Amino acid sequence: QVQLAESGGGSVQAGGSLRLSCAASGRTFGNYAMAWFRQAPDKEREFVAVAGWKVSRYYGDSVKGRFTISRDNAKNTVYLQMNSLKPEDTAVYYCAADSSWGNSYSDYKEYTYWGRGTQVTVSS
Repeated sequence: QVQLAESGGGSVQAGGSLRLSCAASGRTFGNYAMAWFRQAPDKEREFVAVAGWKVSRYYGDSVKGRFTISRDNAKNTVYLQMNSLKPEDTAVYYCAADSSWGNSYSDYKEYTYWGRGTQVTVSS
């Protein structure tokens, strides 16, 4: 089992920045791909970014160039640095983990472990 706990959400004005953290406990952190997804009211869960097992990093089109994912295996933590935030970034942000991503790293159904989410609100 892997337990995930997000932190760092909050309210910010458009153009501002936030850094989300996701602390993992349980099995060997380095064996898991770590991802961020988000879900706005009445919308489907959307892929944001994933940090693979070594140096691979992938981003959703809507956040490329603005968000950066990183992981610290020594601290069992993955981060999401969010810059140039827009009102459309408002959502609950979830951390997810899996030991493999099957056919698609951007499909939320490929991930087994999930945190409870942290709210990010961006005002215009």
